[in-house]
Amino acid sequence: MNQYEPGRGIALSTGASALFALLSAYALLLKPLDGLDIFAWRVIWTVPGALALIFMRGRGAQLRELAARMVTQRYTALALAVSAALLGSQLWVFLWAPLHGRLLEVSLGYFLLPLIMVLVGRFYYHERLDALQWLAVMCAAVGVAHELWATHAFSWPTLLVCLGYPPYFVLRRKIHADSVTIFAIEMVLLLPVAIFYVWARGSLALLDARPVLAFALLPGLGAISTVALASYLKASRLLPMALFGILGYVEPVLLVIVSVTLLGEHLGARQLATYVPIWMAVALTALHSARLVRLSR
Repeated sequence: MNQYEPGRGIALSTGASALFALLSAYALLLKPLDGLDIFAWRVIWTVPGALALIFMRGRGAQLRELAARMVTQRYTALALAVSAALLGSQLWVFLWAPLHGRLLEVSLGYFLLPLIMVLVGRFYYHERLDALQWLAVMCAAVGVAHELWATHAFSWPTLLVCLGYPPYFVLRRKIHADSVTIFAIEMVLLLPVAIFYVWARGSLALLDARPVLAFALLPGLGAISTVALASYLKASRLLPMALFGILGYVEPVLLVIVSVTLLGEHLGARQLATYVPIWMAVALTALHSARLVRLSR
């Protein structure tokens, strides 16, 4: 049984959302690296940060225990490998999208994700929703329904985000280990793939003449990624799945703001008809979260 901590979980989730939105714009500073190069360097620079978090928090014993379970338990090894692959795909598309003018499509995936997470919480974990949560879900569903009616389909970046994260979070809970420890193992499992891409794609040569990129911007990418991902994954264990899902509306709102104000993507009348009901869901979620924190105190 998880020990829920609403106040701490909400703070971690919203803080992580703000950092993820910052990362989408930060990727532009890393040119001429492309999305796959940035993904590889993000993993490489996140591994030291993740391991540092483990030892700063005194989780070395949990890390050794989980590594031992990977050796002795086939299910644990398979679950961690699958979770690492699911996480890797999300890290890649998130950095690929702003470089190719597809951040709005990814942000729509994050708008869809909370709806799916709420359904997972309600029907898989049998969590109960109160009136404000149901109202937030209905507002978001109106926006999503409009998008489907207007476009008749969702792009593959949208589907990758909204359908890739729910099984990832369910799988992580089944591993029954500390969230930061699982995160460190996932990063270590992705490390060989990242090193291969850096070697095969020749991005090391691009860094030779760009010391600021090599020694400041890329380590900064790892630091922001470590804090954001660790906070987000910890929040997933401190909150009921339905509330964690609804709080997911914060990030795509910030991503839309970044995509329009910093990346120059266009937000027209059709997109507004999708986003306004979802923004209403965000406001209702904020109201519900504030009430929940007050009651928990």
